[in-house]
Amino acid sequence: MTMDLAGWALLAATLFVAVLRATTPILFAALGGLVSDLAGSINVALEGLMLIAAFFGVLGSVYAGQWLPGLPVWAHAWIGCAAGLAAALLVTAMLGFFHLELGADLIVAGIAINLLAAGLTVFLLVTIVGDKGSTAGLHSPSLPSLHIPGFEDLPALDTLLNGDGGHGHHVLVYAAFLAVAGLWAFLTRTRYGTWLRAVGENPNAALGAGIPVKRVRYLALLMSGALAGLGGIYLSMGYLTLFQADMSAGRGFLALAAVFLGARRPLGTLGASLLFGASTVLATQLGALDLPTQVVYMVPPFITICALVFAGRRPSLRKNRTPA
Repeated sequence: MTMDLAGWALLAATLFVAVLRATTPILFAALGGLVSDLAGSINVALEGLMLIAAFFGVLGSVYAGQWLPGLPVWAHAWIGCAAGLAAALLVTAMLGFFHLELGADLIVAGIAINLLAAGLTVFLLVTIVGDKGSTAGLHSPSLPSLHIPGFEDLPALDTLLNGDGGHGHHVLVYAAFLAVAGLWAFLTRTRYGTWLRAVGENPNAALGAGIPVKRVRYLALLMSGALAGLGGIYLSMGYLTLFQADMSAGRGFLALAAVFLGARRPLGTLGASLLFGASTVLATQLGALDLPTQVVYMVPPFITICALVFAGRRPSLRKNRTPA
């Protein structure tokens, strides 16, 4: 049975919606990695920050309902979001203090935070929930979705604008793509954005020009932590409505790859994040086939490696190209 044009359009819209959902946490973390990298303080702790924010987002929303019963239910999710962001910012501030005040190596400190987050979330999960796998036993509210009315008679367009269920895209999906434009405007149209890029290019020259280098790097790291935290919150309060151990599943490392594949630019980072989101969807689709799970899990990192190899060859290809 062949599909007509409307059927193909609906299928394409459904797949694109899945790509958007898979891209959102990667994009948030990648934008965070981009900000810190442009300031000369690459944040390799994105994976751990996503885990911390995802865990405390769920916990904050659950306990908001218990401690503040008079609040409407919709407010519990936003309190959880604030708790997840606060936890991510606190850990990021700790990372900045170790690096900028105590002189710790940023890469080593970031790896330590990734290990700490993986162990701490499981420990707290067992201690508080009594389950080392997930918070499925708790009623965890989700952040809302935004529905755009008026497109019910156009199924493909309605799916594209409001998701495959027609209930609207999650609010953080919109926020992630708006953050690309916001970050571009911050970096190119504000004084702090100019300072941040100057500090990353040459901190000594920036210091000589009167730019507060340490303060700018603190700002960049905290922005990075907030963006990565939003990615983690989306995982546990949007993509799912619970926290699972190690639920970031390497997305923080994919985000770091997206920064370099995107040539350290907001739009390039968006494109690389979409590529990695699409690879995640492809792996999910392959999982429905009778393929070994090892092959399915290998798809996103394989695509990442191929993309980075291609990105690394671009300068040499451009250099070796002879003019016509």
